[in-house]
Amino acid sequence: METTPLDKITVKEIVSQAHTTRQTFYRNFKDKYDLVNWYFDKLAQKSFKQMGVSYTLREGLIKKFNFIKAERGFFSEAFRSDDYNSLFAYDYECILEFYTEIIKKKTGGPLEEEIAFLLRMYCRGSIYMTVEWATGGMKLAPEEIAGLLVEALPPRLGELLSDLRPQAEA
Repeated sequence: METTPLDKITVKEIVSQAHTTRQTFYRNFKDKYDLVNWYFDKLAQKSFKQMGVSYTLREGLIKKFNFIKAERGFFSEAFRSDDYNSLFAYDYECILEFYTEIIKKKTGGPLEEEIAFLLRMYCRGSIYMTVEWATGGMKLAPEEIAGLLVEALPPRLGELLSDLRPQAEA
């Protein structure tokens, strides 16, 4: 991905570089975008899925952006793809589901329609800004972009997620 856009890379090229077979590839992944999303899941486990367990919201976001920055070439290119199974779409679904579950646990029931709307809007916006940051040279430090995303939370969502902190501190 450092020399070829993701959308132009073929599965044949991937299996050749990985010294494996197409059968092995397709036994594990639907397509090359599924492979990218699997790699992104490694990031999710180390960062935002640890929010409220090991990290605060801000700390989880900082971990996420540090991971993306460390893998700059990969993520910069991965976020450029607009395939239906793209990393943009996958990241959106992951964080939407993650925040939805946190809010449902906190409120003890399904999301109110207005909260669901605010959450979808915030998740879309935060992913868009993540893509802009990743593909635009990562000019802000991970701490800065994480801080801005926390600050950008709509007030009602901010209230629901404000006490998101490690369980030991809860």
